[in-house]
Amino acid sequence: MQYPLPIAKLIESYMKLPGIGEKTATRLAFFTLDMDQETVEKFSTSLLDVKSKLRICSICGNITETDPCFICRDASRDQTKILVVEQAKDIMAFEDMGEYNGLYHVLHGVLSPLDGIGVEDLNIKSLITRLQVSEVNEVILALNSTPEGESTAMYISRLIKPAGIKVSRLASGLAVGSDIEYADSLTLKRAVSGRTEL
Repeated sequence: MQYPLPIAKLIESYMKLPGIGEKTATRLAFFTLDMDQETVEKFSTSLLDVKSKLRICSICGNITETDPCFICRDASRDQTKILVVEQAKDIMAFEDMGEYNGLYHVLHGVLSPLDGIGVEDLNIKSLITRLQVSEVNEVILALNSTPEGESTAMYISRLIKPAGIKVSRLASGLAVGSDIEYADSLTLKRAVSGRTEL
C-alpha cells in the first residue's frame, strides 16, 4: 500500500533514528498523526532547538547552551582531575551518580581504524593542550570496555604519562549479582587485578 507522501516522508525520517525499523517508524508516524497540533509544534520546535541552540564547549567538548559549559565554569569543582569520556551523554551518568566532582573531557568517539576514525577525528589534541596549561594531576579514563575503547585508552595513556600526570582507569569486573561461569575472560581478569582488601 502506498502511504500519502507526508506520512511516507515521516516514516522515512523516523527510520533514520537508531534501532527504528520500518514497522516501528510506521507506528510512530501514525502516532504523530493522531497528536494534536500544539503537541506536534512543540515536538518540532524541540528538534529544531537541539540543532540551533546547542554548541560544543570549547574547553571540555560537552554539549552546552553557553560556552564554556556550566561544569567548566564551576570553580567549586576539583580542578586537579579530568574524567575522559567517549560521548557527552556519558557525563550525565557520572553527574547523576553524584560521587565525582572533578572536570570532564569528551572525546566524541574512540579510535576505530575499520570505521575510518583516527586520532585527528577525536577531541584528543585539546585534552593535551588543557593538561599543559592546567593544574590537573590525574586523568581518569572512563571509556567503554570494547577493543576500540581499550586501544583509545592505551593511546591517551602513552601521550599523558611522560608529563608525570597520573593516568587511571575505571575499575571493572564482575557486576553485582552476576554468575562467574558466564563472565568472559577479560572481565574475570579485571575482577582479579582490580580486587580490594576486605
